Amino acid sequence: MPNPSCPAIRRIPAFTTISLALLMMSVDSTIVATVLHELQQGLDTSINWAGWTITAFAFGFVLMLPVSGKLSERIGRRRVFMASVAVFTLASLLCGLTDSIGMLIVLRALQAAGGAGITPSATGIVVDYFGDSRDRAVSLFGSIFPIGAMIGPIFGGLFVTYWNWRGVFFVNVPIGLLILWMALRYIPPDPPKARKPGPGMDYVGLGCLGVCLLAGMLAASFLGEKDLPYTSPRIVVSAAIALAAGGLFFHHIHRSSHPFIAPRLIHGPGFGIVNLINTLFGGVTIGAVALIPLYATNRYGLGALGSGSLLISQGMAAILLSLACTLAIRRTGYRPPLYVGGVLIALGMTLLALPPAFGLTPFTWLLASAFLLGMGTGTVNPASRNAGLQLAPQSASTLAALRTLAIQVGTITFISIVTMVLSTAADPGTSQAWIYGAWGLLVLASLPLIAYVPEHRGAW
Repeated sequence: MPNPSCPAIRRIPAFTTISLALLMMSVDSTIVATVLHELQQGLDTSINWAGWTITAFAFGFVLMLPVSGKLSERIGRRRVFMASVAVFTLASLLCGLTDSIGMLIVLRALQAAGGAGITPSATGIVVDYFGDSRDRAVSLFGSIFPIGAMIGPIFGGLFVTYWNWRGVFFVNVPIGLLILWMALRYIPPDPPKARKPGPGMDYVGLGCLGVCLLAGMLAASFLGEKDLPYTSPRIVVSAAIALAAGGLFFHHIHRSSHPFIAPRLIHGPGFGIVNLINTLFGGVTIGAVALIPLYATNRYGLGALGSGSLLISQGMAAILLSLACTLAIRRTGYRPPLYVGGVLIALGMTLLALPPAFGLTPFTWLLASAFLLGMGTGTVNPASRNAGLQLAPQSASTLAALRTLAIQVGTITFISIVTMVLSTAADPGTSQAWIYGAWGLLVLASLPLIAYVPEHRGAW
């Protein structure tokens, strides 16, 4: 049901505004990776420091997701949406102007802090204003992110060829300004209820989560260094700090009267299984897809253009199936699409691991495998997104943040494991094939979990 305290909204221009912001943010998550070499040369730094521009973005994004979700519910969706776009735009401008790798890393974390607020606040706006269409509108988010993932590398290549690495940041400035103008015009001001003060921010919980995430990412980064033994103090200490901080975080939120994240939204009835599904079927699959170009090069010797084009196949399939399942989900419910999507993901992973058959070239074989993975993620996305939101629509922003957080955790974990294995492998291509095959089997073994996903049919 629509929120009676919210004024009317022009849904098409409002959704266009939200979609443009989501697209800008999703493009930025992939575009920087395509200019790392040029960025390294332009700032006269090492590849390790250049790589931290991606790590810092991931850290800022993951840490700020729950914060932005909570703020969106406390001070208003529109306010957080516009503030997030403004911070993202300003940080993008400063990223393009800086001549220091250290400052660029800091600014990337700031840019991520802005980007992290877009999805939770956008989800809250849809839930508040879109009435009986909100389930379908939220499901359409799943078709926006693959578009950004596809065009990001293309834009990155164009900027490097015809301009320089700074262009990947400057391009966000006019887009961000356009979004702010559209938000002022098409998204109504937050109703008075959204502005009521609530309990103070849980800084202890926030600090524990931040230390856990940063230490865990440092441990994963150290594990990927080829000449660093697993018993290195840098790895052991970072991992120990991450585990201790994570334990303190869960201990704290179970005893705090106003926790940073309500425990029931993490592992309560219904929520826990949905978060696990998002991590396994969403996050890990995204990580596996991101490494397909590397796999195509390591195992089959495909060039950068050929291996990168495989992601277009995956993205197109994800968009098409996401749109189809968005229309069908009220009749099918959540579980059937999750079963079908899980099987498609497992099949795609298995085909990636196997050598080409039926006389197909390696490129065609990988193209078909990537397409199946795209079909699987597109089928899973609308159901996994709505399954959590329908449990507590009033906490839509926080739940959207937790879903993205679960996906990020799965992605980071999978990529860290793969890079750790490949750093010491004699034959990286074959080793990655074994990882894909093993994950395909694990996805099949995880299918019975879907039976515990809370079912729902129709608009919520």
